[in-house]
This record gives sequence, C-alpha cells and structure tokens, in this order.
Amino acid sequence: MTAEEAAMVLPHDLRERIREVADLAGDGVPLSGDLTTRPVREVLAEVQVLVTCWGCPPLTEDVLAGAPRLQVVLHAAGSVKRIAAPAVWDRGLLVSSAADANAAPVVDYTLAAIVLAGKQALPAARAYRTAFPAHSEREGVDGRTIGVIGASRIGRGVIKGLAASGRGHRILLHDPYVDDAAARKMGAEPADLDTLCRESSIVSVHAPELPETRHLLDARRLALMADGTTLINTARGSLVDTDALTRECASGRLNAFLDVTDPEPPPPGHPLYDLPNVLLTPHIAGVQGSELRRLGEYVVAELERHARDEPLRGLVTREELARLA
Repeated sequence: MTAEEAAMVLPHDLRERIREVADLAGDGVPLSGDLTTRPVREVLAEVQVLVTCWGCPPLTEDVLAGAPRLQVVLHAAGSVKRIAAPAVWDRGLLVSSAADANAAPVVDYTLAAIVLAGKQALPAARAYRTAFPAHSEREGVDGRTIGVIGASRIGRGVIKGLAASGRGHRILLHDPYVDDAAARKMGAEPADLDTLCRESSIVSVHAPELPETRHLLDARRLALMADGTTLINTARGSLVDTDALTRECASGRLNAFLDVTDPEPPPPGHPLYDLPNVLLTPHIAGVQGSELRRLGEYVVAELERHARDEPLRGLVTREELARLA
C-alpha cells in the first residue's frame, strides 16, 4: 500500500482512533516492497497487529520470522489468499478480511447493472442512433428471471436486493454449497447451472475463483442462454471463457456488463473494447476513491474489537480458505 493509498484508507481521524488503543509502529509510515529488509524488520519486530492491503507481499515463514510478536493480521481489502501463506496459519495468527466492507459497493454496482440490463440499455443506446423507440418496443425490468451464480457475500446481497425490490423477479441460484432449503430462505429457487443459463434473461456471476470454477461459463453454457440474455460479471474474469463470450457478443446474440476479464485488462485492440452491446469497466465495482475509507473503518473497528477481547467479525479460517475467492 502506497502512502497515498494509505491516506485514503486510513485518513487522519481513523489513525487517531487507532492511537486510542494502540501505538503506530514506524510512525505510521506504510511498509512496502520486500518485507525482509533490515529497515522493515526493525519495524515488524515490535508489531502485534499488522494491517495489510492490496499489493502486500505474501506473509511467508521468512517474513514472519522478523515479526515474532505478531498476533493478528487485519486485511483492509477482500481476499486474503495472496497474503496468507501457510506460515500464517501454522503460527496460529488471527486473520480478518474487510470483504464485508468491499461487498456493499459491488452489490450496488450489480443491482444497477441488472436494471440497465433489464431495460436493455446497451441495445437501446445502439438503436437510438437511427430511431427513437416507440413505447411498445421498449423493455422493462419487472418480472425478469435473474440467475445468480454463487451465494457469496455479494451474491447473497444481490439476492436480498432483488427480493426486496418489489419487481416480481424470479431469482434462480446455483451454488453447490447451498442446499435447497437455504436457497429458498434467501428468496431464490435452487437450480443447476444449465437450467439457470437456459431460463435466465440476466445472469450475474458471484462465484469464487477456484481451479474448478475456471470457465464455469464456457462456450456450451453460453450457447444455452437465450438470445438477448445479458451476462454480468463482477467476480473474476477466469470464470467465463472470454473468447467464447466475445464471439457471442460480437454476433449480437448476448450482451455483457464486464467489470472483470481474463486476461485483465484485455490486450490492446481486443473486440470487447468496441462492441456496442458490451460495457467494459476496469474492475471498479468494489470500493473506489471516496469509498476506500470503508475499508479503513472496518479495520479500525476490528482493531477496537480485538483490544476489547471481542471476536473479530471478519475472521477467516484456514478451513474456509479453499472455497473463498
């Protein structure tokens, strides 16, 4: 985390809250780069709680050897997979993620995309160049069948928002870790993935990036989707076969709102940049700009809970890691 990023995540007032319960090591100057250098080790030697963010190197055995007093890692971002090396768990460190703080903006982004998709905003914008559509030719969001892939924090938030919208949506959910009763309790119908693809006019992806989810939406499953279906991906690009999706969108058969791609970003000149039925954004669904403070507020609240010997709300366990994003 650069000094500029740290100032956005942990502005002055949040640092003052930290000082009420702890001392800031190294005068609060962010550590970056190699965590095994002598200057960094001099700071880590006294640290009991380490706040990490995106870009943090893995906390390997070599890194942790220089932090003998470390007890807690508070991650001011979502996934901890890249930083939580086996040594973290072997040492019995507590690990907390601010994924809950990052989830709300993604839910908001997805729900907005669903409204635009339901109104067929991208095709309508393209057609507007040649004609003003009659009301009989326009489409709406109410009553749409929406498929949600993955009951993650974000997936559950999207389902909750859809169910509370009063728009009469039929919500299909595919998640191998959620039983039928739990899906219905959320307000969704359980569905196998092929059925979800066939019957949804909007498909939103919220599954984790795992070896078994790579190209979960491959050419075959994309072909199952009805003409005019919109795919929304705010999860990870690898869950969708980019080449197959590009072909479907280039043909005009499918539309897409893509906040993530594989690779990310697409190479210069890639068709996804210019297709009129694709909205391609640079991974902006999560906390951005003024929203970064949410991560800091979450982490500071976790530190305050730890100081009061209360459980961490964002606690991540070694057992959970295998199926987390």
